[in-house]
Amino acid sequence: MKIIGITGPSGSGKSLLGELARSLGFPVIDADEVYHSMLVPPSECLDALRTSFGNDIFLPNGELCRKSLAKIVFFDSEKLKLLNSTVLDKVLIEIRKMISELENEGASIVFVDAPTLIESGFNKECDTVISVLASRETRIKRITARDGITSEKAEERINAQKDDDFYRENSDHIINNDSSAENFFSKASILLKGLK
Repeated sequence: MKIIGITGPSGSGKSLLGELARSLGFPVIDADEVYHSMLVPPSECLDALRTSFGNDIFLPNGELCRKSLAKIVFFDSEKLKLLNSTVLDKVLIEIRKMISELENEGASIVFVDAPTLIESGFNKECDTVISVLASRETRIKRITARDGITSEKAEERINAQKDDDFYRENSDHIINNDSSAENFFSKASILLKGLK
């Protein structure tokens, strides 16, 4: 089975590539969705997060308060590393299980959309890695609109992430996503159909 990794920094619009792959009939595993599915209490993942970050990241009903956790990790690289080391292995085990199931069902190609694809080392398990990049200005606009935060907070978030060179050095293909969705879909469609 061919595994295609999709990644990119926050605000680049990488999720659009996953949507396009789905619309073309490819199976897509969204690492964020897998992660969130593992946060339904009771869960090992939640227990591990409680051990690493304490009770302050939990709501009174025992659910994870994602905003509280995001505030902690987005602006502290050490805390982000702690989060990744706490949950990444568990998420990757689940993703590998899903890939195996798809292969057993006869799928010959699968896309894995993961924001920390490269940092987790999972890029080494992919046959091809595609990174979606966009200019800093575009990303700030998208993050503020999507998450309802100030441009200053969006910049802080961007500053805490890897730069474009990191993605260029660790990817087989780069798609720039600074213009319209139509333009992006047009460029990306050519690439995805070529991978088939």
